[in-house]
Amino acid sequence: MATHAKLDTETLPVTIEDVRAAHARIADAIVRTPTFISRTLSTLTGATVYLKFENLQFTAAYKERGALNTLLQLGPNAMGVIAASAGNHAQGVAYHASRLGIPATIVMPTTTPTVKVMQTESHGANVVLFGQTFDAAYAHARELEAERGYTFVHPFDDARVIAGQGTVAIEMLADVPALDTLIVPIGGGGLISGVSTVARATSAERGGAPIEVVGVQAELFPSMYNRIHGTDMPCAGDTLAEGIAVKEPGTITSGIVRALVDDIVLVSERSLESAVSLLLQIEKTVVEGAGAAGLAALLQHPERFRGRTVGIILCGGNIDTRLLANVLLRDLARSGRLARLRIVLRDQPGALYGVARIFEQERVNILELAHQRIFTNLPAKGLSLDVECETRDLAHLERLKAALRTEGYEVSAVELG
Repeated sequence: MATHAKLDTETLPVTIEDVRAAHARIADAIVRTPTFISRTLSTLTGATVYLKFENLQFTAAYKERGALNTLLQLGPNAMGVIAASAGNHAQGVAYHASRLGIPATIVMPTTTPTVKVMQTESHGANVVLFGQTFDAAYAHARELEAERGYTFVHPFDDARVIAGQGTVAIEMLADVPALDTLIVPIGGGGLISGVSTVARATSAERGGAPIEVVGVQAELFPSMYNRIHGTDMPCAGDTLAEGIAVKEPGTITSGIVRALVDDIVLVSERSLESAVSLLLQIEKTVVEGAGAAGLAALLQHPERFRGRTVGIILCGGNIDTRLLANVLLRDLARSGRLARLRIVLRDQPGALYGVARIFEQERVNILELAHQRIFTNLPAKGLSLDVECETRDLAHLERLKAALRTEGYEVSAVELG
């Protein structure tokens, strides 16, 4: 996709010097998050996998970097800053503006969950709720910018923001010089623009093979993919990776991505769910859907990265606890450790006991039972029994189903989508 041999990096709006200056500027006020190898994920995927834990930032996301780099370059006459965001950008701007004594206003859609509003307010920002969509909130923020003389802090399409986000790669490549591939989530494109700037310059300075930069987008929101490849896939849907659910990528970022990024891959919702679950189970770390996108790409496209030394940025950890619980339970269901079986019974005394006896023999724990006598196409003397149960794995579940069928029961699994 990129044409590195013909690239004149001097024409790009962000240089490696900009990123290095940003890192020096912000280093004492952000967490220098660790980059650790994951031996289990390496075995699982066939790549050597390193993880950059940006979910350990104070606001649990890398967005602090670009926000702080921008705030530190405001002129002395700045009246305050304003941003439009319902997510991690809001937290980053609010936290560092408060720390620096800069008045901050954050415009959020009226549909923003109360917990996110409260978190932003807790950092000292003035929250304005306006409109039902991000686009409406963004437009209102630009109006307030003009009316009140505020400085707008863009979530991605700003050279200062891009340089700040690129500091993630400065740290990764300092910690693990052997990295030959970086997998980076793409929403508006700020993070991957900064990362690719660093990767290309580092490759040139070392005189070795280029460090490949691969972007990741959710299949439901392939906005940057569309922009680069000239496609017109729809950008809509309720993705787990709401942090990268951007309908229109930036103008500045699109130019950098076109010049420096090697490839963009798309990942399914199922891959995103699996990645969030695996990171919690294997690495004992909580990552939001967007933050897990890099691992989702590795899981869904293993042949693309097999044998490579891969760096993955866990760019955020702000996930609703109820949503996280749903993701984990769905993953248990897909792995066979949780299941719901529908069993046809005769409506007579002892019928439930007969089924329960088989569950006991197979050492399967019953979690929940539900009878259905009315809304069924079974004969009047028949009923269906839904049994939610806990097994060791898929093989254990199959043994249970075989045992039920051997005893004459009609049984089917209630499948998960």
